[in-house]
Amino acid sequence: MTKQLPVIHQTTDRDAGEMYRVEQLDLEFSNGQRRKYFRLKTRGLGAVIIVPMLDEDTVLLAREYAAGLHHYEIGLPKGRLEKGESILEAAQRELKEEIGYGANRLHKLTELSLAPGYMTHITHIVLARDLYPEKLDGDEPEELEIVPWPISDLSSLTARDDCTEGRTIAALYIARDFLNKGTKERNR
Repeated sequence: MTKQLPVIHQTTDRDAGEMYRVEQLDLEFSNGQRRKYFRLKTRGLGAVIIVPMLDEDTVLLAREYAAGLHHYEIGLPKGRLEKGESILEAAQRELKEEIGYGANRLHKLTELSLAPGYMTHITHIVLARDLYPEKLDGDEPEELEIVPWPISDLSSLTARDDCTEGRTIAALYIARDFLNKGTKERNR
């Protein structure tokens, strides 16, 4: 059974800073119940997270300062889409800025939402293969440490206390499964 979406009677914007705005929704559900919901609306165009494969089993991660947790976190290169930029163009740029590589082969795997109960943000997962060295200046305040990791050993990675970001973990498992499926099909 498909539920009917609530009717939005009114929306009210409230400024929440440079990256987000808060939108208040006055909703009426199919059973007549009325509620006010709040959601964070991103000001940008979404984001990309890239799974850069150095070879068939080695993914390149970056150690970067995470202000929200005030520690260094190991994760995948990622960043916001810029105006006029496609998903694959953004992935290529972020790769070069954050880890110093470009990719001859880029493939969009899927997209993820962040807390869809109260955020509108979407992150596109892109698999990058056939890497080549190329560095662009980025907006990071310090050089990022590159951490090669076997994608076949994600359980050891996610057991660490410095690899906790949900998008990174989800993207790695999605990419690993995609790559394993391709390997199995080639071996038939």
